[in-house]
Amino acid sequence: MYNLLIVKYGEIGVKGKNRYIFENKLIKNIKNVLNSIGEFKVYKEYGRIYVDLNDVDYNIVANEVKKVFGVVGVAPAVKEKKSYDGLKDLALEQLKEEIENGAKTFKVETKRGDKSFPMTSFEMSADIGGYLLKNLDGKIKVDVKKPDVKVICEYRREWVMCYTKVIPGFGGLPVGTNGRAMVLLSGGIDSPVSAWEIAKRGMSIEAVHFHSYPFTNERSQDKVRELAKIISKYTGEFRLHMVNLTEIHEQIAEKCRDEERTILARRFMMRIAEKISNDRNFNALVTGESIGQVASQTIEGLTCTNDAVDILVLRPLITMDKIEIIKIAEMIETYETSIIPEADCCSLFAPKKPITKPKVDRIRRSEEKLDVEGLVERAVDNMTTELIKY
Repeated sequence: MYNLLIVKYGEIGVKGKNRYIFENKLIKNIKNVLNSIGEFKVYKEYGRIYVDLNDVDYNIVANEVKKVFGVVGVAPAVKEKKSYDGLKDLALEQLKEEIENGAKTFKVETKRGDKSFPMTSFEMSADIGGYLLKNLDGKIKVDVKKPDVKVICEYRREWVMCYTKVIPGFGGLPVGTNGRAMVLLSGGIDSPVSAWEIAKRGMSIEAVHFHSYPFTNERSQDKVRELAKIISKYTGEFRLHMVNLTEIHEQIAEKCRDEERTILARRFMMRIAEKISNDRNFNALVTGESIGQVASQTIEGLTCTNDAVDILVLRPLITMDKIEIIKIAEMIETYETSIIPEADCCSLFAPKKPITKPKVDRIRRSEEKLDVEGLVERAVDNMTTELIKY
């Protein structure tokens, strides 16, 4: 029955003179995500974005479009040649479907795009509502305050259109409209959610993963690749940089205090990620840290971590608790992969009693025992890079 999708956006609508930039990027991102299932016409008309369905099941297409950041909702609709009687019939057909799905009350809302039509929008809504009641034999009632379903009718200069349902999207801004960020991606629950959240704000991403092969096995890296693929459903394809930290962990363990291992390792990760970002012309680093969640994420620990780099560090999850983060992970389908038990480089080399309130000056003095610059250079020189796409 449905022959197109109406793509609804929210935040983009208040962008003023720059609005067209966001709209065009959103159209491009929708086309990219739909490439996996076919070629679709995606276009802008009357300040809206539409997708012609080409006889494809609307559920299949809408399920992809709703993942695109910037989309707040997707409405399957029927569009036909201009005819007021035809518009009434479209409304009747769609309301019958909603009744079959359990709707008990309805309301008609009409948009009159063709101002030459003799009835006002309010009069059209009343007229169409009366037509629906007459032809549905008491199967449904009118409720203008809290209806089970809204029947949206549009009467334009060239065509008419009707829809009754809106499938919610994630909102945000189109990826690629707000700078570029390097995500420190582990195999845990938090960092994939952080990557998703920052991309939702319109940032293009790449990711860097730190491992300690051969102390950690290939399966731990495969787990991260799988998480990256899931994230790419929402962000589009991106590069994943794999960096071996074994030499750095060994040097820290040999020359520095045991309780400082985690903080020192985190500082190296930040430096390496910063160097990759600078080489790639990226604007920021993104971590999955949350205040107080683990020993290195106290205010003192975060201060020491920040001290290692000059680049902007973004922490989208900083005020979230674990339950909130898990809910998002489940929603975006990274949770089940994240909880697969595989050792990571951080847990493998973690101290028995990590320091929770490190002092920046003391951590800097500990680093004087290490060839910081050389260790960072060798780690970056030996990294591998893969292109991730869903």
